[in-house]
Amino acid sequence: MKFILATKENMVRVFADDGRAYAGTILNVAPVTVTQVKTAEGKDGYSAVQVGQGTRKTKNISKAVLGHTKGAGYEAIREFAGAEGLEVGASIDASIFAVGDTVRVSGLTKGKGFTGVVKRHGFHGGPRSHGQKHTERSPGSIGGSGGRAGGRVVKGKKMAGRMGAERVTVTNLKVLAVDKASGQMIISGAVPGRRGTLLEVIGA
Repeated sequence: MKFILATKENMVRVFADDGRAYAGTILNVAPVTVTQVKTAEGKDGYSAVQVGQGTRKTKNISKAVLGHTKGAGYEAIREFAGAEGLEVGASIDASIFAVGDTVRVSGLTKGKGFTGVVKRHGFHGGPRSHGQKHTERSPGSIGGSGGRAGGRVVKGKKMAGRMGAERVTVTNLKVLAVDKASGQMIISGAVPGRRGTLLEVIGA
């Protein structure tokens, strides 16, 4: 199983050999180090591998995490399913992927803050005709006064609230380019998050 941690940069246009143009996202891929290997036969009861990436001052890390990583200060630690052929201390870089590989990318989307129903759920709002005042972007009735809801607002009602900052996975993306020397790779299409967002890239 192929996997790596990367940070999102910017989007570019990539031309293929046949002349077609593809939208792509540049990812900065720093090598990751295997910090723990879990097996189904061990005490964990399942197969997985834990990796760490980047550096962080040890004074800002809890003693529990430092003990787990043998004193190494990693900026990020993530766990992936599958641990075939990997040992603690092994290094994984961008060269694990090749052009044409199909991957899925997971990460946190941009946080939009507290938004109304028009932006959050795509409501059309009220009519713009005469007699309208201060309610063009209002949600309208939310129920709660008898009827089918039973005198309450039903769970999951589409209302205003915080938008974004959610974990999203985009599947069926293609690797368009890999540069091991610069530690960068280009993935087709758009991926979650802003510039600098930490992403999990997993081979399909």
